[in-house]
Amino acid sequence: MNLGTLYLIPVTLGDRDITTLLPTSLPSGVIKTAQNLEHFVVESEKSARQFLSAIKTVKPVRELTLNLLNEHTLDKDVAALLAPLLAGKDVGLMSDAGCPSVADPGAKLVALAHQKGICVVPFVGPSSILLALMASGLNGQQFAFLGYLPVDKQARNVKLKEIEKWSQTHKETQIFIETPYRNQHMLVAILATCSTATRICIASQVSLPDEYIATKTVNQWKQSTLPDLNKKSTVFLLLA
Repeated sequence: MNLGTLYLIPVTLGDRDITTLLPTSLPSGVIKTAQNLEHFVVESEKSARQFLSAIKTVKPVRELTLNLLNEHTLDKDVAALLAPLLAGKDVGLMSDAGCPSVADPGAKLVALAHQKGICVVPFVGPSSILLALMASGLNGQQFAFLGYLPVDKQARNVKLKEIEKWSQTHKETQIFIETPYRNQHMLVAILATCSTATRICIASQVSLPDEYIATKTVNQWKQSTLPDLNKKSTVFLLLA
C-alpha cells in the first residue's frame, strides 16, 4: 500500500503583510512544496486561506481540501484526518503561525502518522520560541519551554518563583508565553515576583515589522520604560 507523506509546513508569524514576510521567513523549496499540495490539515481555515492565497497555490484555494485540527478537535476525531495519507495523498500540516506541532495541536496528527508508518517531513521555518532564544543572549545549551503559566494570580506567582529557583539551580533558561491580552499583567507579575538580578528577555512580534526584543535584569526593567505588549504575540525568557 502506497502511503502519502505528511509535510509539516511552517507559515509566517502574524497575518500582516504575508507576501512581504515570505522571502525572509520561508525557503523557496518550502513554498514550492506547499504550492503543489491539494490536501491540508490546518488550525483555522481563515488564516490558512490567507497564507495559501499569498503563496499562490497551483490549484485554486477554493478547490483545496482543508481539514481542521485545533484545540476543539476531539482526540477520537484526529485519526480520520489521516484518510488522505492512507489513500496515498500527500498532506500539508499548518499551524496558525510559525511551525506546526510545536506548542500546537498538530502534534497529535504527527504522533498518529508515525504509528501508521507514514513518512513525516518537517520543513524549516520561523519559530517564535527558537528565534526568541537565539536573540535573548540567555543559555541556549539548557532550556525548557513551559507553555502557559497558571492564569490565577497567586498560582502564577508561585510558579514564577518555582521556575526562577529551578533556573538558578540548573542554569537553565525558562521560556513561556501568555495570552496576548494578558501580556502586560504577566510582565508586571515577573517584575514584582522575581529577584532583581534575574535576567528577563521580552521577545514581542518576532520577525514582524514592529519586532521588539530586549534582555535586561529585573532591576534594569524596573528602571526602564516598559514596552506595550498588549495584544502582541510575546515570548518571555527567564534566567536566574
